[in-house]
Amino acid sequence: MDAKNTTSRSGQTGTFAKHTGIRHLFAAASYSLGGAKRLIGEAAFRHELIAFAVAMVAFVIAGATLFQYVAMAILFLLMMAFEAINTAIEEIVDRVSPEISEMGKNAKDLGSFACLCLILANAGYAFYVVFLVGFLG
Repeated sequence: MDAKNTTSRSGQTGTFAKHTGIRHLFAAASYSLGGAKRLIGEAAFRHELIAFAVAMVAFVIAGATLFQYVAMAILFLLMMAFEAINTAIEEIVDRVSPEISEMGKNAKDLGSFACLCLILANAGYAFYVVFLVGFLG
């Protein structure tokens, strides 16, 4: 191990090197890509991607402003983040408590509710931009 770029860590799964500096940047990017690959495997996330694409087409037709596109993109990024956290919660619950438990059910339901809130925020904003501002305004 290079003393400048790594720090040794030990845990239940064994020793691994924690990178620093530019190596950390590349390692973090690879972890994020792994998360994105895992998330694309979720049907709910694929449906949200399709809905975002439809919203972007509707924004073009409605003549949305740059600010409206940016706001929609930010809302969509938040929804992606919430979906990723919800998926992580579900995976952890399934791993730690494979049997059906009230606590596991509550954790999954709360994660799902958080996603629903962001879906409604995205849909509400898209409706506002496309119908209320674009076609009626």
